[in-house]
Amino acid sequence: MLRLPTLLAVLLLAASPGAAEPGKTPSKEPSAPSLASDPVNPDKPAHKPYLADETAPDTLAILPPPPGGHSASESADHAIYTMTRSYAGTPRWDLATNDVAEGAAALLEDFSCVLGQRLDPARVPVLITLLERTRLDLVRAVRAPKRHYRRLRPFVGNELPICVARDPKLADSFSYPSGHATQGWAYAMIMATLLPEKATPILVRGRLYGESRVICGVHWMSDVVAARTNASVVFAALMSDAGFRSDLDRARSELSKALTTSGAKPDAAICAREDAAAREPIL
Repeated sequence: MLRLPTLLAVLLLAASPGAAEPGKTPSKEPSAPSLASDPVNPDKPAHKPYLADETAPDTLAILPPPPGGHSASESADHAIYTMTRSYAGTPRWDLATNDVAEGAAALLEDFSCVLGQRLDPARVPVLITLLERTRLDLVRAVRAPKRHYRRLRPFVGNELPICVARDPKLADSFSYPSGHATQGWAYAMIMATLLPEKATPILVRGRLYGESRVICGVHWMSDVVAARTNASVVFAALMSDAGFRSDLDRARSELSKALTTSGAKPDAAICAREDAAAREPIL
């Protein structure tokens, strides 16, 4: 079995990308609820998932167990968590704080720099409904492995900085796989399908959204890696559903029309921050 050398862990711990400015207090936001804690029948516009129970993928069977047993992977997770605390107070930390918000409207806002304009959700109701209904399929895909493995989040048992307020509900919601990262990657794949000419920057932003959970300190890196698999599995199943494909076509037409009308421009500073994050690996 391949083992992570102790030297690598030491190097990870010693690295300090973008150390916090002296005296600067890191920004924090209230912690968003875990995706897996949400009911499967939220308010409008979505009432039920696309996939029936018999066609929904068994993500507990598909995903590997999270690292454990003092394995090399678990050691790497701990080293990455410790190292990324040095981002506190930096622009990348601010981006992670921004990415705490989840849901269709929040993710649509996060794609503003890629789209070149901010889209009011009221202008794209079909797209919002598509994303919110997909979210119900993602809730189910995240919930089973979280409840089975009951992996504790990295900030539990220590006082190292995280980008959100410490919340007992968040601490008790379990870590593997990341619900935020599952949602971010799934939504990025949907948006990339709707706008194939912008697929690369859309998927980059989806990757950053997931990595923000590591920067924030509320997920292990392996939680986010598993989330990408989780999202891809659900997306593949959704593409076999006629109702999803029909809504996808309707959303494509709606989005195309919406983008022909100039909307509010995204904040240039925010776009510069995202661009810088995309160019710098978190490790």
